[in-house]
Amino acid sequence: MTVDIECLLGDQASYLLDHKCEGIGRDLLTLPGPDFVTEVVAGTDRSPQVMRSLQSLFDSGRLGGTGYVSILPVDQGIEHTGAASFAPNPIYFDPASIVELGIEGGCNAVAATFGVLGAVSRRYAHRIPFIVKLNHNELLTYPASYDQIMFGSVARAHELGAAGVGATIYFASAESGRQITEVAAAFEEAHRLGMFTVLWCYLRNSAINVEGIDHHVAADATGQANHLGVTIEADIIKQKLPENNGAFVSVPGFAKTHAAVYDQLTSDHPVDLCRWQVANCYMGRVGLINSGGASSGATDLAEAVTTAVVNKRAGGIGLISGRKAFQRPMAEGVELLGAIQDVYMDPAVTIA
Repeated sequence: MTVDIECLLGDQASYLLDHKCEGIGRDLLTLPGPDFVTEVVAGTDRSPQVMRSLQSLFDSGRLGGTGYVSILPVDQGIEHTGAASFAPNPIYFDPASIVELGIEGGCNAVAATFGVLGAVSRRYAHRIPFIVKLNHNELLTYPASYDQIMFGSVARAHELGAAGVGATIYFASAESGRQITEVAAAFEEAHRLGMFTVLWCYLRNSAINVEGIDHHVAADATGQANHLGVTIEADIIKQKLPENNGAFVSVPGFAKTHAAVYDQLTSDHPVDLCRWQVANCYMGRVGLINSGGASSGATDLAEAVTTAVVNKRAGGIGLISGRKAFQRPMAEGVELLGAIQDVYMDPAVTIA
């Protein structure tokens, strides 16, 4: 261990580390572990080739063999522009630097664009699993528009040596129906070719924000996004950590829900809210990874460790953290990734 987890959690340490989930107990979950592919994935319709690709993910990096994953995602040059993403540390305009950070940082995989991985695939595809991000929201349209469009084919990702493919769906958006159809077809093709699938299950619709509350990160709404994601056979769900709850009871006409979600199955505790996200991933049969979020500067390390603690204690399988790692000198990025991994390696951080 390289970091003092309790120290980084500060006055939140006991609140986060001692909490017990009462609404949905850990006994109801399928929990992460070294034999997850053999014991859980083997009971699904996934082919031996997909199982092999997933196992390569779980066997790689510093967390190899634990059942947990630490993934470095660097598609932000499109999603947020290259300037906004890489100006703080221009070395990451070079795709080789991105993959080197993933390797030096002990990550299980690197998730990036066709261009990034295509530029260095022959040098690195055999050293760390690649996840090719199939679609993106390009940010050069003016006025800005928000839609996920395909940038390449599943077949091309396979040719690059990718172990898996990733995609984003903007649930709640006007374009979500088309995106669901496109991504479902892409995931079917990826499974046919032996690759695993990762879905960024994000919400995007300003109309669901009411009374100053951002319901894009509500537990009930993100949970349902997860549930739709596993329905189209994502093998791993990527989701933002929930910050509130009650989107479905606050926004008139937005979906449907049940009172038990709010007064029995969840509370306002971060681990309970994340546990609802895990529950919507078939009670953990599909792994949940939470995103590390934007870089805040000096507080990044504490924020990353806090997110990892919440994810692990809720029953998730890991963290996918990019900007907090690559928007700083490489040595500091490696240190931050190591701190995240420490949480998943520490037996004192238990499933709540």
